[in-house]
Amino acid sequence: MFTRFNALLGALFVLVTITKSWADGLFGVVLVVNAAIGITQEYLAKRKLDRLALLNAPTTWVVRDGHLAQVRTAQVVIDDLIELRTGDQVAADGRLLSAAGLEVDESTLTGESDPVPMTAGDDVRSGTTVVAGSGHFIAAAVGANSYSHRILSEMRKFTRTTSEIQRSVNTLLRYITWIIVFALPLQIWSQTRAIGNQGWREVVIRSTGGLVGLVPEGLVLLTSVAFLLAAVRLSRQQVLVQELPAVEGLARVDVVCLDKTGTLTIGDITFEELLPLGDATADEVRPPLGALADDPNANGTLKAVARAVVAPPGWQREHTTAFNSARKWSAAEFTGRGTWLLGAPDVLLAPDDPIRDQVGRLTATGRRVVLLCHSRSPLRQSDLPADLHPRALVVLSERVRPDAAETLRYFRSQNVDIRIISGDNPATVAAIAQRVGLEFTDDGVIDARTISTDPDQLRDVVRHASIFGRVSPEQKRSLVQALQRNGHVVAMTGDGVNDALALKEADIGVAMGNGAQATKAVAQLVLLDGQFAHLPSVLAEGRRVIGNVERVANLFVAKNVMSLVAIVTAAAFSLPFPFLPRHLTLVSTLTIGIPAFFLALAPNRRRYEPGFLRRVLRFAVPCGFVAGSVVIVSYLLGRHRYGLANGSSCVILGGGPSPQEVACWQPGTGAAVALLATSFWILVVLARPFDWRKTLLIGSLAVIAATAFVLPSTRTLLNFDLPSGLLVQSLIVGVSGAGAVEVVLRLVSRQERD
Repeated sequence: MFTRFNALLGALFVLVTITKSWADGLFGVVLVVNAAIGITQEYLAKRKLDRLALLNAPTTWVVRDGHLAQVRTAQVVIDDLIELRTGDQVAADGRLLSAAGLEVDESTLTGESDPVPMTAGDDVRSGTTVVAGSGHFIAAAVGANSYSHRILSEMRKFTRTTSEIQRSVNTLLRYITWIIVFALPLQIWSQTRAIGNQGWREVVIRSTGGLVGLVPEGLVLLTSVAFLLAAVRLSRQQVLVQELPAVEGLARVDVVCLDKTGTLTIGDITFEELLPLGDATADEVRPPLGALADDPNANGTLKAVARAVVAPPGWQREHTTAFNSARKWSAAEFTGRGTWLLGAPDVLLAPDDPIRDQVGRLTATGRRVVLLCHSRSPLRQSDLPADLHPRALVVLSERVRPDAAETLRYFRSQNVDIRIISGDNPATVAAIAQRVGLEFTDDGVIDARTISTDPDQLRDVVRHASIFGRVSPEQKRSLVQALQRNGHVVAMTGDGVNDALALKEADIGVAMGNGAQATKAVAQLVLLDGQFAHLPSVLAEGRRVIGNVERVANLFVAKNVMSLVAIVTAAAFSLPFPFLPRHLTLVSTLTIGIPAFFLALAPNRRRYEPGFLRRVLRFAVPCGFVAGSVVIVSYLLGRHRYGLANGSSCVILGGGPSPQEVACWQPGTGAAVALLATSFWILVVLARPFDWRKTLLIGSLAVIAATAFVLPSTRTLLNFDLPSGLLVQSLIVGVSGAGAVEVVLRLVSRQERD
């Protein structure tokens, strides 16, 4: 409501009401109605989205009155005993009371991406992320008193989604603002010069008529409403939009980077079999495997093992190293039983170990394989123990999402490239990719340990490779940056802490609803039910918003250019402005305001192409020039044949009209008819392709427009007088303008094709 254009229209409304020409102040009523509609839509949409966001707000585990409970992070208070788990965002500042393999990512505060090992007595800070292990601490500072809040403006990186629509609309508004700055004194000067002898009221009304036409009063409103309603529509499909421009952003995406686990696969890992190695037996390796899985902070792999392998009695942990995606192994030292490790075979095995061949055969089938090793050396936090002895292969399997193949086919049909970026073995990832129908060559499968972490050095790699395995969290981010530096708009999906850095760097981050809190916190879109198949709906909504706002912008800009042409021509030839404000209110309402609202919300499946502002200006400026020329030609012809002999003009400020006053309305009435004919054709062109809804809408508006010239009450209200000769003459001019608009469309379409 409080915008510079509303302020301008409000000031003009006040000036018109001072003249007591109430009918010419109708644009003020439209202004209030538009604001009321926008406020109501935004309020209702925000209530719905806030309720949805509240249901999916970040949570924290706290111990209160001796009981462990999960509360919203915003409800954490000083002296709460907070339990940290892998994937949690730290909710407050405090000092650790205990830590078990705890590692914290402090990159949001320090810029350092390497996880920091934590022990009891160390300080933890809000805004950081637990990437491994567990711990407990007492909340000492929360909210605005926390460390992260104190340094937020200096050290924490937060990026908002860029919106081509918003950027282009803001550029348009900036141009229009400067046009109004120069047009305002020009309009007042020209109208004073042309009709100053008729009094200041006439000057104010005619000046207002031109300036009202320069203001795109509904453009910002309809852009915001289009975003809001798109977000509400997606919320019904279990997609939470955390930043409104993300709806448009996904429609601009030309590369989607997918994490395998939780995106292409369902994410529920299943234990398949245990394969002892060497002289080991199943009875010998099951107890240590069960003991490793008996971990209160287990990751997905250990949880799958724990469901199938019973933890043995009498195994006492002394030290634990939790799994993280950079290390790719976890370990525990047990009293009197040495150290046992579970991790990626290609990390734990020697390069020439023959076990690698067996692992390769298993991973080629799409199954996940981890290696169980034993060491007699003590466990030293994140250092890999010496003298590792492979004891067994643990074979796991993942279920591919039933909708994954169809979703990927849809993206390919829309010319969106796919990259799979995973921390798993490249052979496993490639096998899953084959199962979902992704096409790739042998050299398109990359082991990320063989490539750089520098985005510039990765630019050539991402051009030909489509599958990346054994990717570290930092490399995921670097791969996204490399794609962006190649000119792509990148979306990244993920559910784990290892995806958070890449999601934050991507143009559009998409998190799974069952993913880590840190991942959901940095994403623009959250798939609440974890269904990857919702992404085509988001893409369709984004395209609908972009295409429809472009249509609406064309309508408004054409009207602005028309008004500018009329203002400049009237000033150049010392003419009264052709319209009263009430005339432009009628034309704007029927050919822009009402249809724009419906067009902004209509279906639109046109593919996204960059150049929103260029296309709008390329079509709307010549069409606006045509409409302005139609107005001037029709007005001059009507003035020559039907105007007052002395060339003056007039307006009724009250009382009944005299014959002379009626005559002076006729040129303006003819100009309104011609402008309506041309403006309706601009609307017809922008509404294509037609369906019954659009046909009914435009037909109804045309009937209302015709009625305004027929009913005595509206003719009197709008100061219309239309002799049959003037009607025919004005329609000829208006239809000629419509033909010129069609020519403009064909020329613009040819240029776009070329």
